[in-house]
Amino acid sequence: MTGTSALVERTARVAKVAEEHLARTDCEAAFPVEALAEMRDSGLLGLLVPAAYGGLGGGLADLVEAGMALGRTDTSVGMILAMHCQQAAAVVRYGSEPLRADLLPRIAAGQVYLASVTTEAGKGGHLLSAEAQLGEETPGAALTIDRFAPIVTGGAHADGFLITMRSPGAASENQVSLVYADRAQLDISGSGDWQPLGMRASHSLPLKLTGSVPAHQLLGRHGGFHEIAATLFGPLAHLGWSAVWLGTAAGALSRVLRLLRSPESRGRFDITSELLLTRLSRARQRLDTVHALLRHTLAMVESGGDLTATRSQLLLNSLKITASEQCHAAVEDLIDAVGLRHGYLKDSPTRLELALRDLRSAALNYSNDRLHLADGRLALRDQGVHFA
Repeated sequence: MTGTSALVERTARVAKVAEEHLARTDCEAAFPVEALAEMRDSGLLGLLVPAAYGGLGGGLADLVEAGMALGRTDTSVGMILAMHCQQAAAVVRYGSEPLRADLLPRIAAGQVYLASVTTEAGKGGHLLSAEAQLGEETPGAALTIDRFAPIVTGGAHADGFLITMRSPGAASENQVSLVYADRAQLDISGSGDWQPLGMRASHSLPLKLTGSVPAHQLLGRHGGFHEIAATLFGPLAHLGWSAVWLGTAAGALSRVLRLLRSPESRGRFDITSELLLTRLSRARQRLDTVHALLRHTLAMVESGGDLTATRSQLLLNSLKITASEQCHAAVEDLIDAVGLRHGYLKDSPTRLELALRDLRSAALNYSNDRLHLADGRLALRDQGVHFA
């Protein structure tokens, strides 16, 4: 459904609701339940679910467009959809047929919002290791879950969870499995408070999950999560997140430009100022750079090539690092451009203060430092410096 007016209309509906509740959800660090309800009603939760299961049958380009569109209004809402779609895509590609037949129509109907459970207290957000171990009395038996996660975005409102755990009987923390659990299959308890600097509406509280699920709710094979991470989780995360961050910074720039050109601002800003024009130019340059890298990476992923290849991994990681740094820097340029009143205060129509707080999390959301370490090792494998 790439480029269809239907996708534009659906995302516009969600963005409108998000806009109406944005000030409250940010102030109260409250999950955007109204925006999620609109995602359910609009069918947007089924964006990447194939039409055969009742979904919209969208592709990665549609995820990127939706992420950018929602990011312009509310970064948290954009990230909630992007992360849900990542989980849904994992079910589509790696779920067993009984799991797909049961779960995908419910996602498409807006009945299931998916949350991701990958963090652990001892390892942070590192994807390819796990401490808590899945229980399995005999091969093919029910899988027992006993899992604590310090950060679960939207977990208190999720209808289902994709959970990483150490494989049954595995001696190594790197033998990781991915399992799906319905909320009804789990006992769930939460504790603590969510009071972050930005991304406040993501409501990423800690959760304790216990229960058991049928063996067919394993995605892929036991110990095979590294393949899912390399071919799907990582690429969709970096594409989806970067699209949302780009949308956030683009929305901020758009609001600043409207302010500068509005009749009400006539005489308040010198739009011939070389300093102002240079800062606007720098902000736009940063966003064009991210946009170009995002489109190039999207084309590489859509081409069907080997996403585990060194050059592909380097490009995917470069997208995430570059988007997180340059979108945040662009908003800082805009704050300097318009000054204290419209760059720093909460009540400015530019919402630069909110965009800056939200985008500060981007470098920390799967740490750029961790990605740079991985890229340094990958770079050593490519002495010829080949590009994807």
